[in-house]
Amino acid sequence: MNDQTENKSHRILVIDDTPDIHEDFRKILCNDRIGSSLDSHEAALFGDPAGLGNQSNFEVDSAYQGEQGLARVHHAIQEGRPYAIAFVDVRMPPGWDGLEVTPKLWIADPDLQIVICTAYSDYTWEEMFAKVGTSDRMFILKKPFEREEVLQLAHSLAEKGRAALQSKERLKRDFRA
Repeated sequence: MNDQTENKSHRILVIDDTPDIHEDFRKILCNDRIGSSLDSHEAALFGDPAGLGNQSNFEVDSAYQGEQGLARVHHAIQEGRPYAIAFVDVRMPPGWDGLEVTPKLWIADPDLQIVICTAYSDYTWEEMFAKVGTSDRMFILKKPFEREEVLQLAHSLAEKGRAALQSKERLKRDFRA
């Protein structure tokens, strides 16, 4: 098995034109919150929802436009450290919007799991799926999102991607044998 399938650190790309959204994802997904006394008190009082808080370490990168996001995906693949998940905003003026960049991301990395994030969209659900296509690699998250929703999606999709990669490697190995 290679490092990507065994590594508990999953790479996530946030493509959104709003810097505060990037910070929100980092606060939710990065383990740098562990030492916070407020977080410790919150966990003691309310528990850790679904036990998701510290199961995995996520490495979160940022892109502020669709074009920049595609370049980051290409670079990650060249490094041999592809992203597991991209959280992509629908509206990112003036460049490519989320629905324009999503098919391009899948051409660059067919295994990439994509979460389309939207508060308001110029597209109906039907138009979104018509433009991007239906896929078991695309999910929609409505803004404002909840911490638990983001954690659940990130953990589930990262595990889904890891399992798919393991299966591909096993098939390659078995085919060669």
